[in-house]
This record gives sequence, structure tokens and C-alpha cells, in this order.
Amino acid sequence: MVIQVFWIRDAAKVKYSNFIRDVNEAMSHVVKYVDHQKIRHDLLNQQQVYSNNQKAFDRYDSLNQVLFYDLQKVSSERDFGQLMRRVRKTQSQLQDIIFDYQNGKAENQFIFNRTEIDSLIEANLKAKGIKTDYEFGIYDPFTNRMLLQKTGKFPRELLTESFAYNLAVSPGTFYVPEKLLIYFPNEQQFIIRQIWRLLSVSIVLFLIIIVAFYMTIQTIFRQKKLSEMKNDLINNMTHEFKTPISTIALACEALRDRDIQKSEEMYNNYISVISEENKRLGGMAEQILQQAVFSQGRMKLKKELLDMHQIVADAVSRKQLEVQSKEGSITLSDNLVESLFVGDKTHITNAIINLLDNAIKYTLETPKIVVNTINKGDKILVRVSDNGIGISKSNQKKIFEKLYRVHTGNVHDFKGFGLGLNYVKVITELHGGTVSVDSEPGKGSTFTISLPIEKIKNK
Repeated sequence: MVIQVFWIRDAAKVKYSNFIRDVNEAMSHVVKYVDHQKIRHDLLNQQQVYSNNQKAFDRYDSLNQVLFYDLQKVSSERDFGQLMRRVRKTQSQLQDIIFDYQNGKAENQFIFNRTEIDSLIEANLKAKGIKTDYEFGIYDPFTNRMLLQKTGKFPRELLTESFAYNLAVSPGTFYVPEKLLIYFPNEQQFIIRQIWRLLSVSIVLFLIIIVAFYMTIQTIFRQKKLSEMKNDLINNMTHEFKTPISTIALACEALRDRDIQKSEEMYNNYISVISEENKRLGGMAEQILQQAVFSQGRMKLKKELLDMHQIVADAVSRKQLEVQSKEGSITLSDNLVESLFVGDKTHITNAIINLLDNAIKYTLETPKIVVNTINKGDKILVRVSDNGIGISKSNQKKIFEKLYRVHTGNVHDFKGFGLGLNYVKVITELHGGTVSVDSEPGKGSTFTISLPIEKIKNK
């Protein structure tokens, strides 16, 4: 990006240097033409000026001679009165001569033609590829005034920020030469237009670099997060699998120990423990395998017409004993008017059971769970509320992500793989529904599953 900035800056400098060179070359033609016209005008009128000067001097000298002869003839007061009248008349004639001389001189001065100079400048600039607005003027440093200006909009800029070119001095004068000034109001925009291709490419490269950098950083953080989640999964799996494996190993070892007297009841107890722990291991393995199936997009649902009354009642009955063992309660409030929907019975039941498992697991005190079902519009809502530890706002956005678990440091008070809520989300969305959570830390949580109603048309 730094290299691109240097390239653009150098390209702009080169284009500006070319612009100055082209302007100078174009204006040199204009200056030559104006000088040629001015000198030609002065040469053509020089003889006429000299002739007018000679005539004025001759008339002036003739009047002086007449007045001198009249002075010599004065001999009386009467003659003196006539002489004074002649003097006044001569003064009037002298004023007429001076007026005619000045008018003749003014008429012979060169007059700059605004339209002609403007068209000449425009043609020469276009010949150099300079197609942008400009303002020009003719400035006389001797009198410190602007003799001519194109529009009169930029008088200050013409005197301070313009290109200046000296015009030819009229023959026989010692005046400071007039200056032809030209100013470009949109000079910077014109330079930028000259390098727009390079600028566009650089902007595209800037965007590519920024997007690539952003995506790289995002990927690094995503990989880091995934690595942390995988490490957490391995740690959790170790803790989750360790207990049932140890229990099965102890039960098997006890059955093999010949020193322990074994009865039929003891055999049944140990076999029951092994069976339950084996089912627990199978359930955890199945949960992990299901998540792999979800990730690969190979999940196939066996959809049929179901009744939410039965689904919720079945899920609650399965968890009733576990809650009662903790001296808690599950209350079912069924307010459904329309309870039919299309879905996979096994997965929907498992989704609700997962919510109930979380409600039991994340409650430190006596669990009090309320399951509420209602209709809202064309949806069936299943709400599972608990009096557990709650979830912070920052974690509520992430708990449905795969492998995400709320960090508790090195303390493993709550078992799990971080797959349950992601499973609920995936299953709900596959059925065209949504899942949401409303919770505050220390005040419990309420999870809501929303599924579309299947309306049966009467034939």
C-alpha cells in the first residue's frame, strides 16, 4: 500500500509537470500571436501618429507666429483690446489642437480583443489535450489595473495563482510590459482525471489488500476459536467418558473378585449398573456422531403428522424421575388449541429433552421447571423455563454455536460437549422453525421453540 501511494504521488507529479509544459507551449503561441498583432498595429499607425504630431505642431507654430505679429502692431488701447480678443481666440484654438492630438493618440492605441484571445487560447489548449475551464486576463503593472478579463470571476486568483506571460512593449515607450494571465479553477481535478486509471487500479488493490487482510485475520481468529473449542471438547469428552468407563471397570472387577460373596441380587445390581453406564456411553457417542452427520449435511428426517401434546408429555415423563430425585418438579402447562405439525418424532422429542436436560443440569438449587405450550398466530410455541444460573447477554448470542460452552475456567461443575443447544437449533431450523432464549444471570432461563402449525383441511 505504501508503494502504491508513492507511485500515485510520483505519477501526479509527472502529470503536473506535463501540464505546466503543455500550458506554457500553448500560451507561447497565443503570446506570439498577440505580440504580432500589437506590433503590426503599432507599425501601421506609427506614420499616421507622426503625421498628426507634425500637423499639430505646425498649427501650434502658426498660431504663435500670428500672435507674435499682432503683439508688434499694438499702438493704442483699442489695438490692445483687439489683441486680447485674439489671444482668447488663440487659446481656444490651442485647446482644440490639444484635444484633437489626444484623441488621435487614443484612437491609435492597440485594443485587446477578448473574443479573439479567448478562442485562440481555447484552440491551443485543446491542441495540447487540455480540456478544462480557465480564466484569463490582461494586466498592466504600470497602472496596476486589469485591462481585460474573460468573466471577472477570479480577479484575486489571476493575480496570485495564475500562469503569467509578458507581452511585447510598444515601440518608443518605456512602460513595463503588460502581462497575459491564465488561471485554471479545476486544475487538481484535471490532474486526477489524467491518472484515473492508475488511481482506480490502486484503489482496487487497496480494497483487495484490506479485504484479504481482514479475511486472514478473521480466519486466524476463527481457527484459534475452533482450536480452543476442540480442546474443550476433548477435555469434556475425557471427563464425560471417564466416569462411566471407570464405573463399568469397577463393576466388572467386582464380579470377577472371588473373595466377594455374590448373590443373584448383587449380580443383577452390577449388571444393571453396567447396562446403564453402557447406555450412557452409547448416548454420548451417538450425540457426537449425530453432530458429524449435521456438519456433513447428511441428516434425513422422517417427517410425519405429529401432535405436540403427546411429544411434550412424553419428554416431560422421561425427565420426571430425574427431577424428583433432586426433590424438584416439572410443571406442564398445555394451552394448545391447534397442536398438529409435520416433523420427525425422534428428533423433536430429543430437542425438547435436551432443553430439559440443560434446565436440570444448570440449576444449582432445587430445580423448578415449567413447560408451557401455546399457539401464537400460525406457530406452536414450546417454552422451557427454569430457575438455574442464567446466561449473560454476551453468551446468549453464542450458546447455539457448535462446541460452544460458557467458560468457567478450570472448574468442570457442568458436564457436556457443547453440542446440545446446537442440536436443538439445527433440528428446529430443519423443521422450518426457530429457537430463542431469554435469560439473566442468577434469574434462570427460558428457551422457546417455535414450529409452524399443520392445518388439516376438511374435505
